[in-house]
Amino acid sequence: MSDASTFVLDPRLEGDSFPVLDLALASVRLMDDARFPWVILVPRRPGLAELIDLDDAARATLWGEIDAVSRALKSLTHCDKLNVAALGNMVRQLHIHVIARFERDAAWPGAVWGAGGERQTYAAPQALMLAARLREALAA
Repeated sequence: MSDASTFVLDPRLEGDSFPVLDLALASVRLMDDARFPWVILVPRRPGLAELIDLDDAARATLWGEIDAVSRALKSLTHCDKLNVAALGNMVRQLHIHVIARFERDAAWPGAVWGAGGERQTYAAPQALMLAARLREALAA
């Protein structure tokens, strides 16, 4: 598999999210929609579109990272439900969504995509604070 140094984050993912931290395989990014505490994990390997594009070891690493991020997000938000998904219909680059959902959120019980009105972008300080809290939770 190619070296991570040739990895380039899709510009749409970069433009729609804030960096949180890099784990062993994936970059963790906070999606810029304050209605839903929502992160994505993007494996830093070029050319990935599907989970099956990862070798067994990398896939196991990614599942461990999804688990850690899911636990951190649940701990921080006390959400009612976690949604974990890898769709890739709009952005082909492999990325996994981990979304904290609440029975009171704008899209409940439906999917967050295309539901619940207009995206509400974070004020920069709010995004930086949540990213810092996620980093702390993942370091614990």
